[in-house]
Amino acid sequence: MSSLENNLINTSFALLLLGLISYWWNLTINTNNNIISLCNILTILTNFTIALSLIIRWIENKYFPLSNLYESLIFLSWSITFLQIFIERKTKNKFIGPITVPVVLFIIGFATMSLPNELKLASPLVPALKSNWLMMHVTVMILSYATLITGSLLSFLLLIISNKKTIQIEGNSNSNSKKILFQYQMENTNEINNNLNRLKLIQLIDNLSYRIIGFGFPLLTIGIISGAVWANDAWGTYWSWDPKETWALITWIIFAIYLHSRINNKLEGKKPAIIASLGFIIIWICYLGVNFLGKGLHSYGWLIT
Repeated sequence: MSSLENNLINTSFALLLLGLISYWWNLTINTNNNIISLCNILTILTNFTIALSLIIRWIENKYFPLSNLYESLIFLSWSITFLQIFIERKTKNKFIGPITVPVVLFIIGFATMSLPNELKLASPLVPALKSNWLMMHVTVMILSYATLITGSLLSFLLLIISNKKTIQIEGNSNSNSKKILFQYQMENTNEINNNLNRLKLIQLIDNLSYRIIGFGFPLLTIGIISGAVWANDAWGTYWSWDPKETWALITWIIFAIYLHSRINNKLEGKKPAIIASLGFIIIWICYLGVNFLGKGLHSYGWLIT
């Protein structure tokens, strides 16, 4: 890893710390336009520094930096911050940053402080990875993880805010015109102690979570299909029940159940949010947990090889 790349990652970590403090200050202590602008600027700078580090790694090593665990973690961090910027611009929702920034901070911290140095170094691609499918498949999978993680975090936030209250969720696909993607907003999100306003806030978060997961699910589907095609090209079989493939399928099933329950309005109240929150855990098992097994065909960049 070059010193410039390392400095950029360290800078992004420092920016995330400042962003975490700013977002939570804005959420819990004092809300004003200056703090909101500071939060937005810090997120954009973080996204830019991470992107620049990936570009430098790409130029130096002459392949898209997604060949090992470290590189994919950095790209996941970029994806989540990019999605955060997009959603905040569309919705003006002040709850996105406070829940995504800690996750990105953890990812960057884990990648830089916990992974062994040899895993951070770029190495020549093994034959199976010398393919255009590397960028296609892995990029789409990481983007789907970033999107589904964000949507799941919002569902978890819904469960926290609703506490022990009985709620009736309205955000299914047959909802009225106000529930178009990213256009369902509250007039005032500051008075969350008011029961009526809290219900509006819950509906807002639920709808946003549903729409984000609805966007991430097709990405996951495309990623799995492209992975199967690549596997057939590289290993001569579309599906081998490798641990990574199995948990990707489990992840797909969990979010398929969530979306099916929402589209058909089969589950009421907090149940869909519970399924989505479970999906958050399943994503991390699929993406990171099976990496520690060191088994299967997806063994590139494992901690145990």
